Amino acid sequence: MGNYLLRRLVIALPSLLAISVIIFVLLALAPGDPFSELATNSNVPPAVAEALRQKFGLDDPVPIRYLHWLVAMLHGDWGFSFASRIDVSRLVLQRVPTTLYVIGSSQLLALAVALPVGVYAAMRPYSMFDQVANTIAFIGFSLPTFFTGLLFILVFSVNLHWLPFVYRTDIHATGWHLYWENFKQAIMPVAVLGLFQGASYTRYVRSAVLDVIRLEYVTTARAKGLDERKVIIKHVVRNALIPVVTLVALRMPTVFGGAIVTEQIFRVPGIGSLLIDAILANDTPVIMAVTFVFACLVILFNLLADIIYGWLDPRITYA
Repeated sequence: MGNYLLRRLVIALPSLLAISVIIFVLLALAPGDPFSELATNSNVPPAVAEALRQKFGLDDPVPIRYLHWLVAMLHGDWGFSFASRIDVSRLVLQRVPTTLYVIGSSQLLALAVALPVGVYAAMRPYSMFDQVANTIAFIGFSLPTFFTGLLFILVFSVNLHWLPFVYRTDIHATGWHLYWENFKQAIMPVAVLGLFQGASYTRYVRSAVLDVIRLEYVTTARAKGLDERKVIIKHVVRNALIPVVTLVALRMPTVFGGAIVTEQIFRVPGIGSLLIDAILANDTPVIMAVTFVFACLVILFNLLADIIYGWLDPRITYA
């Protein structure tokens, strides 16, 4: 396993390097200037603005600027935020835990919904339960997250007053009350992301289980007199989850994209909302850092999917 992880990390490095080059070049060629406000601010002398441009190397050629960024990033210096006036690494690290909490919880919710519903629907194809589950799943992944987010706010916050619609970080509470308040304000963003993904996963789980449940080894297991629960859990679901794990790993970029919209709707202080704010402020160091972090997280989740393959299918080795 250690050698396998090392090989995957070695393969991931060129991918991350190529992603960083593409992102940096696109940002460098994009219209706009991070110091445009300084140029129009009469309180900032032109000499000061020019000194700042030289300090951050904004007038250097793009390849030189990229090399400076790469060397600084490898030393742990991700740059300086022009809008927030603090180090980018500090700004990103403040937001990453919240995003991982929301996305991780939403994926757990999606799988908790998709697995039992998809398996039960596949065991009784074309039944009333199967038809209702398929209809709800179609509606679920047809509705965009910004619509369901606003609908949740209208119902649970505006009309019922059950849940807060703004995610706050300055909650004045301690102990279990603090955990409860954090849980309560995370319910809607987690539900919006989780139910959207869960609707899509349900269809794939149902299809994967239907493909496996008709195979000969499942019939043989039943003919040997094994309990139906053991047949489904041990022989059917475990093998059917292999393509589902692949799907979850491949959809991670979509999940992070949906998280950006959801974080804006509920004002969740994650890296998605940070990216939007940085784009609006033309804060290129923050944009570069956040998009690079997204790329690292996607590669990390794909690595986790490969590890799960070995647990689901004993035939897969990491030699």
